[in-house]
Amino acid sequence: MYPCSNPELVAAVSDAGALGIVQPVSLTFVHGHDFREGLRLMRRLTSRPIGMNALIEQSSRIYHERMVKWVDIALEEGVRFFVTSLGNPKWVAERAHAAGGIVYHDVTERKWALKGRDSGVDGLIGVNNRAGGHAGPHSAERLLEEVADLGLPVVCAGGIGDEREFVAALRMGYAGAQLGTRFIATTECRASTAYKAAILAADEDDIVHTERITGVPVAVIRTPYIERIGLRAGPIARWMLRGRRRKHWMRTMYALRSALQLKRASLDETGTRDYWQAGKSVRSISEIEPAGAIVRRFAKAAAGA
Repeated sequence: MYPCSNPELVAAVSDAGALGIVQPVSLTFVHGHDFREGLRLMRRLTSRPIGMNALIEQSSRIYHERMVKWVDIALEEGVRFFVTSLGNPKWVAERAHAAGGIVYHDVTERKWALKGRDSGVDGLIGVNNRAGGHAGPHSAERLLEEVADLGLPVVCAGGIGDEREFVAALRMGYAGAQLGTRFIATTECRASTAYKAAILAADEDDIVHTERITGVPVAVIRTPYIERIGLRAGPIARWMLRGRRRKHWMRTMYALRSALQLKRASLDETGTRDYWQAGKSVRSISEIEPAGAIVRRFAKAAAGA
C-alpha cells in the first residue's frame, strides 16, 4: 500500500484480527520513520502479528541492498510473514524459512506462480484485473483457475471493498483476501481527506490504467492530472522498457519520480495533486470508518457464510 501503510493503520488492522502489512518505502520515505523504530512503534500499538511487503525487483544494486537490510531487520524485530512482489522471492523465502517465517508471492498469471512455487514460497497472492496499483490482466475467476493446481493456498487481491465481495472470493475457492483501497478510506490512514473523498466519489469506471507511473500499467483514479499526462508511456520510454538492461534504468527513473509524486499527492490536503492509486473496489466503498470495524464486519460475514 505505497504510500498509505502508516504504522497506525497497519497496527489497527492487525489488532482487529487481520494481518496488517507494512511497506518499507512507505514507512520510511513517506511517513518519516526509521524502519526499525517504525516496527517497534507498531509493536507498541498491537501485540498481534504484522507482516512486511518486500518489493524485490532488482532495479538497482543500492535498492536491493536496502531491501535485504529491511528484511533482516524485520526478522530481527519478530516479523514472520512476508509478501514479495516483482522479482524472484527465493532469497526472501530462504531468510524467512530459516527463522520459521512464511512468504506469499504476488502473481498475475501462471508463469509467475510457477516461478514463485519453484522459489519455495508458501502461498500466492493472485492479483487480478480489479486491483489497485499493479493490477493483473485476468479476472479473479480465471486467475484462480490458472494457479489452483499448484498445491499452494491462493489469496485474492483486487475488487474487494465490502464483506459480500469478500465472502464471494472465499466461496470461489480463495484462502483469503488482500485489501488495499478499502483501508485507505479509514480513520487511521494518513492519506489526505481529498484522497479519501475521491475514493468515496469514484465508481469502478473511474479507475484507469496508466503506464506513466512505473512503466507498467498501474490502476489509478481518473482525475484531471491523469487526463493531462495520458495513460501510455512515450515512444522513448517504451523503447527503453523493451531492452533487458535499459528497462532497469527506465524503471528506476520512473520509480524515483513516481515515489515523490505519490507521496506528495497522498498527503496533500488541497486536492490539487490528484494522483491517486485505487482499484475497482471503489464501487462498494461508501464511507470512511475505523479499520477495525471493517475487519470485524468481514470476519462476521465469513463466519456466517
